[in-house]
Amino acid sequence: MATRSSTQAATTHAPSRARRPNVVLIVSDDHGYTDRGALGIDPAVRTPGLDRLAATGVTCTNAYVTAPICSPSRAGLIGGQYQQRWGARWFDTSAFPDHLPSLAERFSDLGYATGYLGKVHYGKERRGDRACPPHHGFAESYYGLAGQQMGRLNYLRHSQAAADEYGPEASWRMAVQPLLDGDEECALEGFLTEELGVRARDFVARHEDEPFFLMLAFNAVHNFCFQLPEEELVKRGLARFPDWDPGVSDYVDWYDGAISPHLPDGRAYYLAQLELMDAQIGLLLDELERRDLTGDTIIVYTTDNGGSTCNFGVNTPLRGTKYTLWEGGIRVPYLVRWPGGDVAGGRTLDGLVSTLDLYPTLLSAAGASPDQWAHSDGIDQLDALRGADQPVGQPHEQPQRERTLHWDCGFQWAIRSGDWKLHHAEDGAHAEALRRTEHTDIGAGLRLTDLRRDIGETENLAALHPDVVARLTAEHDAWRDAMA
Repeated sequence: MATRSSTQAATTHAPSRARRPNVVLIVSDDHGYTDRGALGIDPAVRTPGLDRLAATGVTCTNAYVTAPICSPSRAGLIGGQYQQRWGARWFDTSAFPDHLPSLAERFSDLGYATGYLGKVHYGKERRGDRACPPHHGFAESYYGLAGQQMGRLNYLRHSQAAADEYGPEASWRMAVQPLLDGDEECALEGFLTEELGVRARDFVARHEDEPFFLMLAFNAVHNFCFQLPEEELVKRGLARFPDWDPGVSDYVDWYDGAISPHLPDGRAYYLAQLELMDAQIGLLLDELERRDLTGDTIIVYTTDNGGSTCNFGVNTPLRGTKYTLWEGGIRVPYLVRWPGGDVAGGRTLDGLVSTLDLYPTLLSAAGASPDQWAHSDGIDQLDALRGADQPVGQPHEQPQRERTLHWDCGFQWAIRSGDWKLHHAEDGAHAEALRRTEHTDIGAGLRLTDLRRDIGETENLAALHPDVVARLTAEHDAWRDAMA
């Protein structure tokens, strides 16, 4: 193959086969909204893989998840519906939508090879139940059950030997339990981010002659960002920190002291995890190019919720973080590329987009019948992503007046309709717990914001526009009744 730049390859590549497009859906964990190198906000951020994807695809600037925390957000994505329809609003109520066909099952029905790699966290899933990838449509899978490990996966250790070494409590909190290959336990004593990248490239290589759907769910850049390979610590001049302090009786106190706000150079550890994940994404793009699959492959990159104080993610200029319904908790990075389907060119899409839209959009691209996503609360975004009449480099404005998005966590709720956002949070036990353990403020009270004028949600316009408050409150109440 002649040598050429990655940008050239992606923008000039045409589909090489008359077949359905491949789909690679990458979901990271707690990635800050503006922690991408191409945005130029923090010169310490280096993400050449994601920058390459954005430069050759479409960046959705108004993209949202359905919850400010991972479990319900991931459940809504895989089922294509608001997770409130089955009562999933927070960690304690989240569950896999076992009454719905998963996105993977739909692709399997279309004849796709299906694979899942990485973190699984829909709720309190246990090995062998429907929330596990081999039981909702993934023919191949290599994963860890975060619902059994305090919502996380360890970056460096996964084995029975590690679990025995840490002991019952610490092994659960430090998330060192064995990984699963299908339904069988398997050990990994090594850097999980790299292992997921290796397995993703292997999956592509083995299925290059058939359409495939790969979901790659990195545990990066979730907390415990100090868990880096020794060579990376040395190269970056970062200290090694122990995972567990058995001398501290209260885990919350230990967690606060070890991570935020007291981890020295915490931001540097986070950026190292981000850079190493990005490197694996870049290698996956290289693999697709090497196998002449770039034009045939839809790649989506997003994350499960906003950046977290506890892993040193940054959402600037958005206000708030993970756990909150400020923009910083629910607006996320969202990149899409499909050169052979005219989703390319380094464009931006400013219209409202939700991870709910992945279900109908990806199935539509694969040629599925609309009845296959008729149950979804998302909309098919293919035409908007293509921006047929849009000059390269110019934003495509999706009509917004028809689009309304909702969030509801029980103690906090929000609605966005066009440019208006109405946000309500209770100053109760949940708010206090999040201030104390997660170092974030959910913003008690009722707030109305015009996001076109005030992306940082600095002004409360509720008193100036009581008619808008009344309309959006009624609309959200009706939505909540429909969910029930």
